[in-house]
Amino acid sequence: DLPGRESEECFCPALRHRIDANGAITRERTEPIAADARAGKDGKANAKLKLIAGMLDVGFDALKQRELQRRNRRMAAITALALIVMAVTITLAVFALISRHNAVIAQHQADVAKQAAERRQKQAEDLVGFMLGDLNDKLQQVSRLDIMRAVDDQAMAYFESLPPSDVSDSALTQRAKALEKIGNVRMDQGQLSGAMEAFRASTRISAQLAAESPANVARQVAYSRTLAFIGMNYWNQSKLDAARHAFEAGQQALRTSRARTEDDPSLLLQRAILEGDLGHVLEAQGHADAAETTYRSELSLFQRLVALKPGSTDYAAQLGDSHNDLGKLALQRGDLATAVAQYRADDAIETRLSERDPRNNHQRENIVRIRAILGRTLALAGDIQDGMRALQQAVDSASQLMKFDPSQTDYQDDVALYSAQLARLQRLNGDLTAANALTAQSAEILSALSRKDPSNSGWQQDLASTLTEQAAELYAANQPDAARSKVQSALRILEPMLAKNSDDRDSLLSTVTARLLLADVSADPQIAQRLRHDALKTMQAQKTGKADPRLLALQVEAMVALGSKAEAQPRIKQLWNSGYRDLALVDVLRRAHIDYPPNPDFPARLLAAPSQDDHVMQPAGKEAHK
Repeated sequence: DLPGRESEECFCPALRHRIDANGAITRERTEPIAADARAGKDGKANAKLKLIAGMLDVGFDALKQRELQRRNRRMAAITALALIVMAVTITLAVFALISRHNAVIAQHQADVAKQAAERRQKQAEDLVGFMLGDLNDKLQQVSRLDIMRAVDDQAMAYFESLPPSDVSDSALTQRAKALEKIGNVRMDQGQLSGAMEAFRASTRISAQLAAESPANVARQVAYSRTLAFIGMNYWNQSKLDAARHAFEAGQQALRTSRARTEDDPSLLLQRAILEGDLGHVLEAQGHADAAETTYRSELSLFQRLVALKPGSTDYAAQLGDSHNDLGKLALQRGDLATAVAQYRADDAIETRLSERDPRNNHQRENIVRIRAILGRTLALAGDIQDGMRALQQAVDSASQLMKFDPSQTDYQDDVALYSAQLARLQRLNGDLTAANALTAQSAEILSALSRKDPSNSGWQQDLASTLTEQAAELYAANQPDAARSKVQSALRILEPMLAKNSDDRDSLLSTVTARLLLADVSADPQIAQRLRHDALKTMQAQKTGKADPRLLALQVEAMVALGSKAEAQPRIKQLWNSGYRDLALVDVLRRAHIDYPPNPDFPARLLAAPSQDDHVMQPAGKEAHK
């Protein structure tokens, strides 16, 4: 059937009419479940509704109306939800803006607070830097070790109060410097173990900083300097191998920077210091030629330093000490005239510096030291009066310094050592009363120092020398038993020291002098002869410094006492040629009826003896020979 006409219907009657309760087709028409989903007809949405309406037996219009209502409700819900989401988003955005604003304000406040904290820390570090630098230097000049220690302790307390996050490289650098200063104060006070503890703590920090910046000259120099102080501490304990190792390690620490900055004054200074320090160790170990090589290297470095900074007081303060080193080497070579000339050059430099800054006690101590050395050497050359005068000046000045700062053990040692050396000249010149008073004071001071720190070999050796001088005074006063007891006490100190380091010149001379004196006061002639043979054998076994007139004079004394005058003659001639006229030797030869007139050529040689120019210096870090 064609659509539009009853006869042309496409659907059967059962689809076009309703069915009654009995299943019969009625005449009431109904719409078939059919829809045209094509565009322009029902469309997809209406077609779906028609199908649903037919299946549910609901009118299409009613179903469509319900669908519109459902759609409107859904759109309303979606709109409401969108409004809610928008409101929440706006609220969150507002809160975010407020929080951001607050955060900006808080960050600004934090930045201001951080800047203020950094400014305060910088001010504190600057103050600590002044305490460890200029203030410490001024206190050292007036030798106020007590205040120096308090200052350094306060600096350490500041560093320890810093939280770990605030420990900057600058703070670490200053902490290492504070520990170094504390070590120096303790070493000056004779507390060698405490000083070593401070130096090692400083080295741990400076080593870390140096490793982080191998091209940073200041850090390499600081690390090298602490190693040098460790070496000095070992030196004071006569641990020469350990001292040498520390000094060589200090040199190694400088090699990275040395190639980059050849003319950096701090680097040149530290290199020069280490050359001098190492030279002292080599000299003490009997390696005179190697020691001279290092001294020459030191000389070259200081000449460059003076050229870079001609007006430096610090460099000038060390210049005289280099003359001292050269004087020692000249003396060991038997060149007494050059030794005197070098010591006089040192004395002139130290005197000028002290006149420039009379309140500098450190500089005054330098004068004390060189006056004593010059006085001893002049006496060796036969100028007993000038020698005694110079030594008396040394004792007087050292006594003034000791009164100013009784805690400074270096001053105490100076008073004691130089008093004993002056006492020897007074005894040889016939004044036993004055000699006794001086050695009594010396023994009291050195005994107290040795009890304070038995590991300090320098104090032990000075005490032994004083005991030997007291024994010589007792022997001169016809008290051989008391003299024997004293010199035996001295040898109990000296013998182990010489056995430990047979090349140390001071230990050798002190020990041999004590042995020969013990032979003189011995009640048993056979023991006396054995002591002299042993002393002579020890001296002849020396590999270096054989021309040292002090050593030759002791050999002559032993040979003459052993009856070997002929064997002694070449040495006597060698001493005469050098201008050596120590009163002890003159007395030995006089009693042996050996002619020993003054050498008429020596005064002229003394005047003509060359001294190094004023560019020669010696390390500030190492105390010169006393």
